[in-house]
Amino acid sequence: MDSVDILIPVFNEADGLKDFHAALKEAVQRINVSRVRFIYVNDGSTDGTQGVLTALAGEDPSVCVVELSRNFGHQAALSAGLDFCDADAVIMMDGDGQHPPELLPEMVRLHELGYDVVQSQRCDRGASLKRLSSRAFYWLISALGGFSFPEGTADFRLISRDVLLALRGIREYHRFYRGILPWLGFRSVLLPFVPGKRLAGVSKYSLRKMVRLASDGIFSFSLLPLRLGLVLGAGFLALAAAEIFYVAGFWLSGRRDQLVPGWSSLIVMMTIGFGAVLVLVGVLGVYVGMIFQEVKRRPVYVVRSAIGFTSSGPRAGSSETGSK
Repeated sequence: MDSVDILIPVFNEADGLKDFHAALKEAVQRINVSRVRFIYVNDGSTDGTQGVLTALAGEDPSVCVVELSRNFGHQAALSAGLDFCDADAVIMMDGDGQHPPELLPEMVRLHELGYDVVQSQRCDRGASLKRLSSRAFYWLISALGGFSFPEGTADFRLISRDVLLALRGIREYHRFYRGILPWLGFRSVLLPFVPGKRLAGVSKYSLRKMVRLASDGIFSFSLLPLRLGLVLGAGFLALAAAEIFYVAGFWLSGRRDQLVPGWSSLIVMMTIGFGAVLVLVGVLGVYVGMIFQEVKRRPVYVVRSAIGFTSSGPRAGSSETGSK
């Protein structure tokens, strides 16, 4: 392995970027490769992030900067950076300090042992709401998707060039790399880590963004929610058959006078039935909406400017509006 690209998507991280880059530079000195390049992807930041990145690129020739035209989301920012990478291995990590740069030499060592994917795994302590919801999500997506998604996996990983090329061939609009990588099937290993403290600011991953990421992961890797309609339909048919036999028993035994108009049970069954139908219509609507976004073939991201690259641009389907 002669070269490593370190891909860092950032959003409103101006206050901590200089300290993060200094720690990153110190960590890569222990990596024995001829070229290390830092690719920062500014995902539509509204603070001074772009100015800080431009200054870093001016001071350090190994720093490259991709500026997106707006905030497209974390997975889209990763896609943009991957399209600019061309090294023998790519390390993805966040720029807020929670992904410790000290793990980079160990990632490279594991890669040199033959692993195509070195996937980090968070080892949070305690039983916070975020950890419990994360555990429930990974259990659910593993059950629905048919693949093993280890709990606590993060977008902090090393991938080989073969994996990089394979990822470029996947051009779906809704991307969930924590699910795509196990689906690819390359040889991988888990590397546990304890997340560090944020260097500055607060987390940019709001509840809405986490729910959106979770829904992309579930609906992108499983058709089981659609098949749920067959199960519920069969269940209601079974209940209807039982009700028919129950009523027929009264008729055949001559006890028709004991049949009381079942207004309450009828309303309850109708409410349950209509509720199940509305849920399934909603699930179907999500799939139709995702198909709608796919068939439009809009770019996953739009690049406003790129600094420090010698090549002509990204190597996969995107849209560029700026200059190098």
